[in-house]
Amino acid sequence: MTSPSLAPAAPAALPSVQASPWPTFWIACIAVFLVSIDSTVLFAAFGALQQAFPDATPADLSWVLNAYTVVYATMLIPAGGLADAHGRKRVFLAGVALFLAASAACGMAGSVGLLIAARVVQALGAALLTPASLSIILDAFPEDKRTVAVSLWGAVGGLAAAIGPSLGSSIVDYLGWPWAFYINIPLGAVSLWFGAARLREAKTAALKARIDVVGMLLLIAAVGAAAMAITQLESAHWSRLELAALGGASVTALGAFIAWARNAAAPLVDLSLFANRSYGAVNLATLAFGTAFAMMFFGFFAYLTGVWHYTLPAAGLAVTPGPLMVVPTAIITGRIAARIGYRPILVTGSMVYAAAGLWMLLVPGSEPAYLTHWLPGLILSGLGVGMVLPSLSGAAVAGLPPAQYAVGSAVNQATRQLGSVMGVATTVLLVGQAALARADFLPLYWLQFVLALVTGALCLGVQARGAKAE
Repeated sequence: MTSPSLAPAAPAALPSVQASPWPTFWIACIAVFLVSIDSTVLFAAFGALQQAFPDATPADLSWVLNAYTVVYATMLIPAGGLADAHGRKRVFLAGVALFLAASAACGMAGSVGLLIAARVVQALGAALLTPASLSIILDAFPEDKRTVAVSLWGAVGGLAAAIGPSLGSSIVDYLGWPWAFYINIPLGAVSLWFGAARLREAKTAALKARIDVVGMLLLIAAVGAAAMAITQLESAHWSRLELAALGGASVTALGAFIAWARNAAAPLVDLSLFANRSYGAVNLATLAFGTAFAMMFFGFFAYLTGVWHYTLPAAGLAVTPGPLMVVPTAIITGRIAARIGYRPILVTGSMVYAAAGLWMLLVPGSEPAYLTHWLPGLILSGLGVGMVLPSLSGAAVAGLPPAQYAVGSAVNQATRQLGSVMGVATTVLLVGQAALARADFLPLYWLQFVLALVTGALCLGVQARGAKAE
């Protein structure tokens, strides 16, 4: 906003000052950076939480991650509709404020139950601000600049998610696990302050949106039951019959969700979005890659601390070179995608990521050999993430009309988060125990390799000239 005390001649100069969309971009990206960090920072804090709450099992603690992710994923979609209908600036600022308040509550939680409850509220704030941020950015940029802007937006989120564990490891080790949440407050306050002052509300033609409570509950039940069944597979407290019932409940809830979405007047997910085959392929690829991404980072810290016996800060430093590859890779490939489309970038990046999984499967042993055995696989993973993660976000919205930017992006981001739930649950099942050996990680890396190949195969169905479709 401008000050009312400015001289009358000043407004004539304002367009040249405000013509650049980059201030809007960075205001929106600060908040997205925090949300993305928060989705992975607890990978590094998992051991500290086990020490802080010794009576909780690894499966119980997994819900500190998964309760956030399930709620975030299911709320992203209605939040996208709310942003389109009620004002993107308004919803964005409300989301940032709620996220900051819940971050403070997380840090002050005295029990696992209170921490999970605060994480649910944090997820609500994150869900409100994420799709609104992308639609604010898309509205700020001219059409010929959107591909690069979306790629950079995705790169910021990908970098934040990637450095979350390495940053979190140092913070948790020196300051304690509550600071994994308190670090959100200063930067989030900056985004809130400048967002209130400088963002302008976009005018959209979208109708007032209604929240599909039934659809939300069905999707939460489907994903939550599946995650619970996976994390409790080896638990002595659950019988095989009970676990089978959980799996059946998940499938039933998913079927009911799809049936409801087909017939409801205002469903949580507009299935007509998937009439576009490219959009459907992007979201299936996002599900596969989101699962592999969560498995990779959770597995990195478990391997370095559990097999090589690195300290937590040392493990954080050891994984840093991979994340540092994400942003430059995303910027370069974003510019290439603007010329040739997303498909070649996505397929190539998936193969690079598959190579990273294969390297980790075959090369590192039980004895530390960082430069020769770990670093090459880490660099490959960073290159793969930088090519795939931002491009998936860009390809998802490339062919959508402006009125569907937020909801289309929200569905894609929600799909990635659902993949993260499955990745965390699977990793906790395979390597969540205290005593770890090299052999425990082999199934994990096999899965990462296969999921990367699946991602590449699905990306063959992405619209070849997606970057031109805006």
